[in-house]
Amino acid sequence: MLETWAPVVGRMPTDITLREMTTRWGSCTPATGRIRLNLQLGLMEDRLLGYVLVHELTHLRESGHGPRFQALMDGWIPEWRDLRRDINRHAPLIP
Repeated sequence: MLETWAPVVGRMPTDITLREMTTRWGSCTPATGRIRLNLQLGLMEDRLLGYVLVHELTHLRESGHGPRFQALMDGWIPEWRDLRRDINRHAPLIP
């Protein structure tokens, strides 16, 4: 999935870490280029994992969730708001 989306977004992370996360699906540190993804994403549909990956990759271009971030996401995954709603139906993340 990274090989597909990194060229589209125009950014490649320096490192991707998979870990147990209790409050987030993913996180990004734009200054270092590191992305962390929640291990629980491996149990979900590819479309949801793809959404989180693109969301975090987009943070390598735009750190906040403002209009520029939203416009970039609209260009790459027009249905991202629906995907966000769908994945958040799985919350809370703690069993």
